[in-house]
Amino acid sequence: MSLAIVSLLGAGEAAAQNTSASPSPIIDVHMHAMADAPWAVPVCPNQARFEASDPKNGPEAPFGWSKEECSPKLYPAPKGEYMKAVLAEMERLNVRGVVFGDVEAVKKWHAAAPDRVIPGTAFGRIEGTDAAKQLRMLEVAFTKDGFKVMGEIGLQYEGVSPSDMRVDQYFALAEKLDIPVAIHMGTGGSGRANVAMPTYRGSMGNPLLLEELLARHPKLRVQVMHAGYPMIDNMLTLLQANSHVYVDVAGLIWSYPRKEVNRYIARLVDAGFGDRVMYGTDQLAWPGLMAYSIALIQNADYLSPEQKRDILYNNAARFLRLDPAK
Repeated sequence: MSLAIVSLLGAGEAAAQNTSASPSPIIDVHMHAMADAPWAVPVCPNQARFEASDPKNGPEAPFGWSKEECSPKLYPAPKGEYMKAVLAEMERLNVRGVVFGDVEAVKKWHAAAPDRVIPGTAFGRIEGTDAAKQLRMLEVAFTKDGFKVMGEIGLQYEGVSPSDMRVDQYFALAEKLDIPVAIHMGTGGSGRANVAMPTYRGSMGNPLLLEELLARHPKLRVQVMHAGYPMIDNMLTLLQANSHVYVDVAGLIWSYPRKEVNRYIARLVDAGFGDRVMYGTDQLAWPGLMAYSIALIQNADYLSPEQKRDILYNNAARFLRLDPAK
């Protein structure tokens, strides 16, 4: 495990330190405008297993990752340094990123690095919120404040389907304004959603739950976050039926065993959807996630150089309709 991590991190460093030219551009389609993360501890990415727990044995940990050792570990940013550290990594690695969060937090990130940050925001919880107020907030964000993506939409954490009519007005707005939407589907809870997230429902991560939404809004562009992991067959079914749907491999890329991650990405590409797989980190707490996860794609022996560039840049540039001149 430790040798694998050293190898991956080394490849990321090599890419960043190419002295003949700047690193090839990369787009991370799934980042978060966080500040400090007091809950974060050093982690070993791609841990080998998730451990069972027993409620009889006292308080259960909110994460199920096994207690492996590795060298080096990924460490949280020092207090007050997270944004600065992540933006420095983006500059070093030549990354532009879609940064999600509440409007004011994302504005701070964009102001600090306007050439690196693509702003994104979304409506919040469904229960107990003012839908009309949220709709107005989104319309201002996308028509006046320069926001580009509606996300992260975390309906799965409330046990709500993306095709639920209670949220249809938000997707109707996105289609009207031609704004892509990024919807959490798949991974969550790190093996302990039953402990830490009682309203989370794995079944609401089924990619086929998007079908009715897509039928109602045929021009809507959808980014399935976490690639609907682990429901690969349903994910492929949705991609086959809907050409406006892309996936990101964020979160999945570092929080599941490496063999499983590579197998899942390979299935997407081998099924013919290599032009709809987008790189992402789900950037949280640990600034080192970016170099680590970029290297995982760069070192993937099952991907051709062209497929790697598609995943790391070309597919996202097309999905986001970025100006090639910039």
